[in-house]
Amino acid sequence: MALTQYKFSFGPWNISTGADPFGPPVRNEVEYGRKLKAYKELGYDAVQFHDDDIVPDGLDWPAQQKGIAAVKKILDSEGLFVEIVAPRLWEDPRTIDGAFTSNSASDRQYAIDRSRRAADIASEVNCKNYVLWLAREGTYARESKCAKTAVARIVDGWNAILEHNKDIRILGEAKPNEPVDQAYLPTVGHMIGVAYKTIDPSRSGVLIESAHSILAGLDPADDMAYALYHDKLWSVHLNDQNGLKYDQDKVFGAVDLRRAFDQVWVLEKSGYGKNGECIGLDVKAMRTTKLEESFIHLQNSRTMFLRLLDIVRGVDQKKVDELRANRQYEQLEMLILDALTGKSV
Repeated sequence: MALTQYKFSFGPWNISTGADPFGPPVRNEVEYGRKLKAYKELGYDAVQFHDDDIVPDGLDWPAQQKGIAAVKKILDSEGLFVEIVAPRLWEDPRTIDGAFTSNSASDRQYAIDRSRRAADIASEVNCKNYVLWLAREGTYARESKCAKTAVARIVDGWNAILEHNKDIRILGEAKPNEPVDQAYLPTVGHMIGVAYKTIDPSRSGVLIESAHSILAGLDPADDMAYALYHDKLWSVHLNDQNGLKYDQDKVFGAVDLRRAFDQVWVLEKSGYGKNGECIGLDVKAMRTTKLEESFIHLQNSRTMFLRLLDIVRGVDQKKVDELRANRQYEQLEMLILDALTGKSV
């Protein structure tokens, strides 16, 4: 059987100025065209975009189409394709109380209109993966909204996008907290449950981010396996996370190497990537990183995935099956630890 040749992606926001909630930018902004040129240099194949990474929100459609065409020309010249497009619904003043779940009907309509326009943008760049990160779909005070109504409104918004564009499929991206106190769909299980309630479950799936599963106190590899069982894991954002705190987006494998290994194991053993799914990375450079070294965290994350992939492929599956059958889990654990520490297995 031929080995999967994985494709890799990241978003231009992964090359940042280093600003955080506690401090201003520490690096100059990297020019947009330079960011796109970095993809092939780093061994990446595809770009993740928010709608306004491609063209500013608020322009009329002819002006947006002109801007989209300019970006598409750059992508084609660089040999890149667009893996995902996502509406940035969490930064507009009209979405401070949520987008689809806002208590304001006019604000909810803005969110639906922008989401439909993002689907149009996806079509213009030949992208079928449409990601919904429901960043502000939650509450700061639980009594401020009816949670049952809120979930129904999320499904209504999801359906409006599916109805608007019959070619795209929607990937829900779950996160338990931040920027809101508590989210309505905090886990992959919640997202998949909602997917089955939409008008077209066959076009409703998930994107799983490692850190978001960890923030929910769950194991990313198990979340991935659950979504793969449902045939609904259509993209990943691999990174790492040091505990249950703010979203850190650390280099993949930087905190817990075995946890990263298990994610690669599940993806590889389950055939992820054979239908063109990308290994997406969502990682931030450390605040101390110099401007001229702004791309190293992306290079390191891809390198770590490929190193762990080599280890996964080097583990004797027959030996694993034998140890499982005999319930020799101590030996199985040491088999994995030997592989991760470079001891011949």
